[in-house]
Amino acid sequence: MYRILIADDEGIMIESIRSIIMKNYGDACEIVTAKTGREAIEQAEYFHPDIVFMDIQMPGINGIQAMQEIRKFNITALFYVISAYDKFDYAKDAIALGVERYLMKPVTKRTVLEVTEEAIGKVDDMRRKRSDQLKVQEKLETVIPMVESGFISNMLLQNNLQETDYYRDLLEITEEYAYVIVFQFGSEIRDGQLISPVGVSIKAQTFYPEFRAVLKSFMRCVIGSVMTNRIVAAVPFARDSLSYEERVAVIGQTRNIISRLEEQLDVKFRAGIGRVRRMEELRSSYQEALEAMQNGESRVVHSYDTVRRGMYEGDFPADMEKKIFTLLGRGDADGMAAEAGRFFSWMIRRYPGSKDNIRLKVLEYVIRAERDAFTAGAVNYGFESRENYLTEVLALPDYEGLRTWFLDKMTQACLSIRNLKEEQSGTVVSRAKAYIRENYQRDISLDDVSREVNISPYYFSKLFKEESGENFIEYLTRIRIDRARELLAGSEHSIKEISGMVGYADPNYFSRIFKKQTGMTPREYRDSLEGRP
Repeated sequence: MYRILIADDEGIMIESIRSIIMKNYGDACEIVTAKTGREAIEQAEYFHPDIVFMDIQMPGINGIQAMQEIRKFNITALFYVISAYDKFDYAKDAIALGVERYLMKPVTKRTVLEVTEEAIGKVDDMRRKRSDQLKVQEKLETVIPMVESGFISNMLLQNNLQETDYYRDLLEITEEYAYVIVFQFGSEIRDGQLISPVGVSIKAQTFYPEFRAVLKSFMRCVIGSVMTNRIVAAVPFARDSLSYEERVAVIGQTRNIISRLEEQLDVKFRAGIGRVRRMEELRSSYQEALEAMQNGESRVVHSYDTVRRGMYEGDFPADMEKKIFTLLGRGDADGMAAEAGRFFSWMIRRYPGSKDNIRLKVLEYVIRAERDAFTAGAVNYGFESRENYLTEVLALPDYEGLRTWFLDKMTQACLSIRNLKEEQSGTVVSRAKAYIRENYQRDISLDDVSREVNISPYYFSKLFKEESGENFIEYLTRIRIDRARELLAGSEHSIKEISGMVGYADPNYFSRIFKKQTGMTPREYRDSLEGRP
């Protein structure tokens, strides 16, 4: 079926062309007509014609203007212009719009048939090409995931440089660098960890195509296959590192991806982001992305915001170790001691006859804890400060004595960190608050403040809330309104002037915020102060 639109302000011309086409092509064509430019546009919007016969001179919107509007939403229509005027300007505009022919009235039957035959042939050619393109695209949609999966597998497991170049050619990757994002999924998130990831991994085979579609809609990347409870994506990048702004943008983009995925799939996600590496070093970015998720509690964690750690083999309780040092870093002495006690009990149960190895692990943990305290600035380092540790541990006759020594040293390190936190609580938040107090009159945002303290906005927002008990906007608003009260009470400035002085460009918005905070408008507040001593 060929869809044809005939637009002409002369009814006899419309019927003449319509009659010729229908008589010779019959049911092969569907024809609609219009007598004005506006009507032609409206018809084209819902009819979406393949072929358009357009008169130049029509009342209101002329033919050239109508074609310009139609071309905005229909780039494939074939235009044939009809005119009683052989004007160069019209012809020039028609050529610019990609018109197939410029026909002069009166148009003969032979011309109509010749043009219609030509147009139908061109429509057939376009449809064949489109069909061929779709077939190729369909094949590519089957092959490309396999190629991308091979690229990821080679990068992370084999690291064969010749194969890497082959994959890069196939995928048209010209960048020398990339970073890895690891998406991990489960049925729910509990205490920052994904639950039932193995069961969901079976379901992942069904949602994988949709996962790919969502991810591709957000970023240009190479996506690997499902690996138990995770999917790996490599994002090509032009340089060897991300700037602060780019890093924040990547975190935000990944958060948006997770939100979209969770809207469409009955699955929960977390993501870890590795640093930018050369293509042949992507395995390192992959490890960093995994470690970022292990070390961070946020839904999206960038390795730049975490401290790297080693990986254990076998049945070693890495989660327990992580919890011990997480609690230690928080200064939670009671929680840390309880978890460290459970770990010590695990060592005795698992390796009852390996007393020397248990001693070594105890020393390792104690030294690491003291190192964490030193790194945090909670203790100073003395070369001979651990002089008696080895002697003391070897002299302990039984496991209970070793447990007591272990927990005592771990608790001392934890308490030193807690004391430091209490002394210097909210150093970052204090700097942020100072910046806000100095710049509240400007149009500052959470991004501005987080950049000032060099922490990603998502982490800063969480930290600010935890330390101050109110979020960034609440704090900024309170500072502004407090200053506005002072100005209303002790100056002759107008309310409009005060609004600008405390950071609100719109006085009406300032008045609404002020009333919400104080229960009075700025005018009412000022009036309430009149007559007070």
